[in-house]
Amino acid sequence: MRTVRDESGDTYLLVKESGDACKLRDPETGAESHRPADELEPVDGESPLATASRAIPAPARRILTAVPDERALGLLVELGERGPLPVRHLLDAADLCESDLLGILTEFRAAGLVEERRVGGERGYATTDRGDEGLAALRN
Repeated sequence: MRTVRDESGDTYLLVKESGDACKLRDPETGAESHRPADELEPVDGESPLATASRAIPAPARRILTAVPDERALGLLVELGERGPLPVRHLLDAADLCESDLLGILTEFRAAGLVEERRVGGERGYATTDRGDEGLAALRN
């Protein structure tokens, strides 16, 4: 399997090559088609597995790659459903120590899933639009 691009710039997974023809799969739709090999060029530096991951909507992929375990996912779900929440509340409600909680929140911030907010005069966190979109995509 390789990642290839056609003359219009569309990216596909090359599933099978036979003589002058190639069997392709659209990574986003899963639709398969056949094209002449001379209409395609390899995409350097893009893993075919990364290309295949495009079958999952981008907002959901963002969460899947940022969430290390179920506790972290639960934290994100709580923030999405009940946030914004102060850090003090998160520490009381979660079974995470302060350094683990802040480590997860830092990863979520780097992924654009949560943002820091003032909640009742205290430091807190809320999901971003990106985080809400990702959670909605996972729920569907």
